[in-house]
Amino acid sequence: MQAILKHMKGDRTIWMVVVFLYIVSILAVYSSTGTLAYRLRSGNTEYYLIRQFIIILFGFGLMYLAHNIKYSYYSRISQLALYLAIPLLLFTLLRGTAAHEASRWITLPVINLTFQSSDFAKLALIIYMARVLTRKQDSIQDLQQGFIPMVIPAMLICALILPANFSTAALLFITCIVLMFIGRVRIKYIAGLVGVSIIAALMLIMVLAVMPGSSRVDTWRNRVTAFVDRENNNTYQADQAKIAIATGGIIGKMPGNSTQRNFLPEAYSDFIYAIIIEEYGLAGGFVVLLLYLILLYRGVRIAHKSPGTFGALLAAGLSFSLVFQAMINMAVAVNLIPVTGQPLPLVSMGGTSLWFTSLAIGIILSVSRSIEENEITNGPTYTTGQTA
Repeated sequence: MQAILKHMKGDRTIWMVVVFLYIVSILAVYSSTGTLAYRLRSGNTEYYLIRQFIIILFGFGLMYLAHNIKYSYYSRISQLALYLAIPLLLFTLLRGTAAHEASRWITLPVINLTFQSSDFAKLALIIYMARVLTRKQDSIQDLQQGFIPMVIPAMLICALILPANFSTAALLFITCIVLMFIGRVRIKYIAGLVGVSIIAALMLIMVLAVMPGSSRVDTWRNRVTAFVDRENNNTYQADQAKIAIATGGIIGKMPGNSTQRNFLPEAYSDFIYAIIIEEYGLAGGFVVLLLYLILLYRGVRIAHKSPGTFGALLAAGLSFSLVFQAMINMAVAVNLIPVTGQPLPLVSMGGTSLWFTSLAIGIILSVSRSIEENEITNGPTYTTGQTA
């Protein structure tokens, strides 16, 4: 055990949280994919268990590699990643693989693996925003020199994601706003950006609504109206999730004994938290929630201790993005907000989502690793300076 821990640098608590969430993922995905296995794999329930285990193993490898790279290198990598993200998002919109009435995936030839370009773009933009905020600290209060050059890439990426995935675009936009606030951007600039963005998003939605063959706006409208007016709309998903949560009780039905997995659509993805509560009860749901809160706390602590502005913004932005997404997924499962389609980070079944989440955590651990090395060399420090 000591030999393994010797190679895992950075915040040990984050390592433990991630491993626990990986274990939860394997158990929950195996339990919630029974119906899917009978429908698509002739009853081979082990297929999705093995598949998820391999995905997690690869994700852990990505996290380990990412945490070994000095975090300052990601500042330069983010430029190339952002330039690559824009054509990928355009290709996804025009020629991507469609599912659930949305074109969100690129199918890689030969290996036939689906790749969600918005996951890549989200990670690239958060790192790039941390870079630009760091490099423009001297002119951050200036509208022309500091604010506008930083906002244009963020608006472009969010606009390209929005037509197929409104919730991801909104989550990414909010993360950028949080980073700007932490990075000392003037409140009046942020308020103006929010106002302009809301108007631009409404205009884009109106354009999409009149475009022939576009049904995403109808999907968004149906989700909101179903949440607001539950008596006169189809609330099947929310009802099945509520049944799963209500029958879970305090300690749950125990692993593998879920019944709502047979009725709940996307039980292995969007509503996996409802299945976790059904099988592990309120206690299990609270533990999962606590793990994400611990992840956020440790991420903020790393940001506070980082000796460089870039490292602080990087840790804060990535931590907030991951945990905020988790809160959205859990809020949907307990019917606090309309259905969004956001997976539960590190837990829901999937490939690219889990891999990019693992990469993001690896980058946070890289910042933590640099803090540890700096403290060994120079002693504890809680000051922030400009390095990127």
